[in-house]
Amino acid sequence: MLTSQRRVGASGLLVSSTGLGCNNFGRAGTATETLDGTRHVIDAAIDNGITFLDTADMYGAVPGSSESLMGEALDGRRDRVVLATKFGHERDMGYDFPAGRGSRRYVRRAVEESLRRLRTDWIDLYQLHLPDPETPIAETLDALDELVHEGKIRYYGHSNFSGWQIAEAEFVSRDRRGGRFVSAQNHYSLLARAGEREVLPAVERYGLGFFPYFPLHNGLLSGKFSRDGGPESSRIMSTRRHVWERAPWDALDALRSFCDDRGITMLQAAFGWLLADRRISSVIAGATSVEQVEANAQAGDAWRPNEEELAEIDALFPLPEDPGARV
Repeated sequence: MLTSQRRVGASGLLVSSTGLGCNNFGRAGTATETLDGTRHVIDAAIDNGITFLDTADMYGAVPGSSESLMGEALDGRRDRVVLATKFGHERDMGYDFPAGRGSRRYVRRAVEESLRRLRTDWIDLYQLHLPDPETPIAETLDALDELVHEGKIRYYGHSNFSGWQIAEAEFVSRDRRGGRFVSAQNHYSLLARAGEREVLPAVERYGLGFFPYFPLHNGLLSGKFSRDGGPESSRIMSTRRHVWERAPWDALDALRSFCDDRGITMLQAAFGWLLADRRISSVIAGATSVEQVEANAQAGDAWRPNEEELAEIDALFPLPEDPGARV
């Protein structure tokens, strides 16, 4: 199966519309804790046309283990995937110096470590994981431009930026007359729509691609859970039970009925709703089994809502009130 491709904003980077989130690689207690488990999932992704793989240097039970497992699993076929990773999270990577996470010194150390773990000469999309309040964004952009010129990365993006931070980075880029961020990655799903207020408008205004993380809201939108419970081995039921307990079950039950009426699954509805928005370049979904990869790949191209269906879904999951709005 060939998963459809999308362009990342106004850049020249093409990615599969369904991506593979690799945060479970190297995570204790998962099937992808080991190299064999990681390899099986990556094999399934490539076989099903999912060629956009997204990780971060701090992913895994031991920081760096996701990248290390991926480097081994991709040996001999690196050129078959678009590889994205992140740097600059608050989680300590053991680099042991006081420079800010967006500083030139940190960026250069971080990229060399990621390249080594991933066993590659280049990273397709290198992303600042969290904003760094200690470092001027111009310094971060300068450092990333150097890496592009050196051939160590192809493009760069950011994650968890607010609307004003996206705008600031764009205008600093224009003032520098240098390179610019091409993508944003933020929390977004039917159950987390706050990004529609400022982040998505900024993404559209400045021509960035957008990657929603937690697109299935920890699995609540996968169809595997109900108000009566869900798989006890799942992350929600084992370590994030509050997500299930606080879920809007009336809306989720209504969505299930909506899907049943159309002969689609909740998983397909969640993917279809996201990919109906052309600002979204790829839906990055994690997986720990071949079956999950295959289901995600199929869901990515299975269904697209029409305008009436979009309105019906919007009514079920309305944008929450703006806490900063005047009354």
